[in-house]
Amino acid sequence: MRVIGLDPGLRRTGWGVIAAEGTRLTHLANGAVHTDDSLDTPQRLVQLHTELDAVLREHAPDAAAVEESLANKNAKTSLKLGVARGVVLLAPAQAGLPVSQYLPMVVKKAVVGTGHAQKQQVGPMVRRLLPGCELRTEDAADALAVAICHAHHAATHTSWAAVAASAGKR
Repeated sequence: MRVIGLDPGLRRTGWGVIAAEGTRLTHLANGAVHTDDSLDTPQRLVQLHTELDAVLREHAPDAAAVEESLANKNAKTSLKLGVARGVVLLAPAQAGLPVSQYLPMVVKKAVVGTGHAQKQQVGPMVRRLLPGCELRTEDAADALAVAICHAHHAATHTSWAAVAASAGKR
């Protein structure tokens, strides 16, 4: 299964693609979509959508995972993040992908082992879990962490379904 993880932002949206086969994870690609600060918000959203569509077409993931946002102290920042997040949810859904969402604490727990890990701990753990991975940006590291989280959750769900199916055959 190919998973794209997405870390939404209006200025920068991180993305990372991994392949998951059972418990084996392989890094495929990562990067960030940057929007032009000189454009107004609607034009930046179009730019974000267009670039995400290109990433989705190029890497052909089977599923998408998006980090959920928590409230910011600044209402204007929260609003900008919210509209960018809408585009980040829309692009893979329009491409026909199932889209899952994970809270930052759930992502950190899946990658670092504790939901209260520091943001600086995520990148090194992503590198450890995906040997040979060169992280292009911190946003890409966060996006790969979201993809890893989804892969772990999907593998667990598949295992539980297999156990339930075999129990039903008895």
